[in-house]
Amino acid sequence: MSWLTYILPVCAAFFCIMIAWRWLPVFSGAQLPYNMDTGRLERPGFSFRAENGRISRLDAALCLVITLCYAVTAFVGLGSMSAPQSWCRFTERGQYALVDLGSEVDIGMLRYYPGLHTGEYTLQFSSDGEDWRDAGVLTQEYSELFKWLDYSPAAEGVAGTRARYIRLIASAELDLGELAVYDAAGNQLDAAAFSYDAGCEPLFDEQDTVPLRPSYMNSSYFDEIYHARTALEHVENVYPYEITHPPLGKEIIGLGIRLFGMTPFGWRFMGTLFGVLMLPLLYVFLKRMSRSSAAASCGTVIFAFDFMHFVQTRIATIDTYSVFFILLMYLFMWRFVSGGRWRYLALSGLFFGLGAASKWTCIYAGAGLAVIWLAYWISRRREPGFIGRFFLNCAFCLVFFVAVPLAVYYVSYYHYGTASGLEGGLGMLFDRDYLKIVWDNQVYMWEYHSDLVSEHPYASRWFQWLVDARPILYYLEYYDDGVTKSAFGAFMNPIFCWTGLIAVIANGILAVRDRDGRAAFIVLGYLAQLLPWVLVTRLTFAYHYFPSEIFLILALGHVWGRLAELGAPNWRRNMYSVTAVSTALFVAFYPVLTGLRTPLWYTRNLLRWFPSWPF
Repeated sequence: MSWLTYILPVCAAFFCIMIAWRWLPVFSGAQLPYNMDTGRLERPGFSFRAENGRISRLDAALCLVITLCYAVTAFVGLGSMSAPQSWCRFTERGQYALVDLGSEVDIGMLRYYPGLHTGEYTLQFSSDGEDWRDAGVLTQEYSELFKWLDYSPAAEGVAGTRARYIRLIASAELDLGELAVYDAAGNQLDAAAFSYDAGCEPLFDEQDTVPLRPSYMNSSYFDEIYHARTALEHVENVYPYEITHPPLGKEIIGLGIRLFGMTPFGWRFMGTLFGVLMLPLLYVFLKRMSRSSAAASCGTVIFAFDFMHFVQTRIATIDTYSVFFILLMYLFMWRFVSGGRWRYLALSGLFFGLGAASKWTCIYAGAGLAVIWLAYWISRRREPGFIGRFFLNCAFCLVFFVAVPLAVYYVSYYHYGTASGLEGGLGMLFDRDYLKIVWDNQVYMWEYHSDLVSEHPYASRWFQWLVDARPILYYLEYYDDGVTKSAFGAFMNPIFCWTGLIAVIANGILAVRDRDGRAAFIVLGYLAQLLPWVLVTRLTFAYHYFPSEIFLILALGHVWGRLAELGAPNWRRNMYSVTAVSTALFVAFYPVLTGLRTPLWYTRNLLRWFPSWPF
């Protein structure tokens, strides 16, 4: 480890402190009216009502440029668009595939691509097709599906590897996508010379998809082994394996699979698209709250190229969809509390329902919405006709925050019903068996998450998220040259993480001292996402902080917006500095955000800022 390993984080921390020091004019109180009679600054009554910044043509152009630049960055290197799409289906235990290689060879390795279902294949070799000898086992475990796997008989202690015939005997119902055979010298045998039954054709009909080496680019990794698989099960109307989260997120992943096939690009496409779509929504949110095009642009750039946002939306997990819907539900709640139009409240409730049907963490966000809604009505309690409007709005919310979300959540289980043998259609939703399927899954999810006891080398607690202390490593591969590796993980851009946290604290002070409704809205949203994790004792990871990032960037935008209102000197320089340094760090850390093959000295000496960072 070099001196740069220590000096870089120190410089970054000093930079953040200096940035925050420049925010002091926000707390000067100069923006508050002075009462000549009392000789004091007037403290206005608390209210969320505010003049929203309008979207201009300039805003539309800036937002489009930022979104397009990010989209290109996000989709490049997302994953292979090629993978086996046909399957050799073993329908029962003992069913086997018999392959004649055409001549005897010393078999060095088999590379295979497991599909749905779990079990194993007993591998046997023969020289004459009559006498068979066991040559090991090819596994197809739940963590190995839709991955290219290698099996070397010699490495497993098999003595006789010379054979003309190969037989794979399935232990259960299994799908196998492709099989590549290599000789002892590492050369892939030409499958055109093989002989086999017609049922084995899917094992050799897509040999062009066999990669030179397995990697995250051509195989599933981390929780893709659950969510991408479940998405395909929904597409194929198979009862899902992963039922620890509601279905909607996997259904959305399935749209990408329908478009691009069951390929890494296909199962990651929708998450990346939703990550792109977050940006125009965030831009609108920032502009309406800060009323500054510059703050909206800089905030969107910082969020776009934040490490967590970039990495997490490029993996086929459901967290992206929960964050997307949280962004929408809070955007429309802000439109309601700042302007009072009930149609925005209805949209907030709809997106709350979609979020809850994707992941239960959105229910935390819903609790924050409820607190904000209640604070809004308390702030208006002295207005004429308050009682009537309040109770009418309560009834309105029962429809759009209870009935509509429940309906959305209930319908999201549609494929659970059809996969269980129920006849599809609207009538299925009123079937007692369908109701039981939905209810039983809620009980299961509650018990699973309540009782989960597990360990993970890259787990972290909520207080570590605040300062970026413990990334979660998703992928790690060392190359044979001993000096390069490929690795990436999920964590925040340190500049964004640290300045954002300071900005949230600043917003808390503004909410209390100045009764600033915008600041209060941001802080309540942030706490709604963070505080529940303080009480959670089960295994947690850095990506659970992802929804909180929405409020970190809103907090930064609001601070810069207040500085602009005050005409504070150099506030733009302050903002542009954070944006520039954040973007520069994205470029520097790009290798450990994408798995780019990188020299060990670079990651260990420049990117491992803390001992707990696994780079």
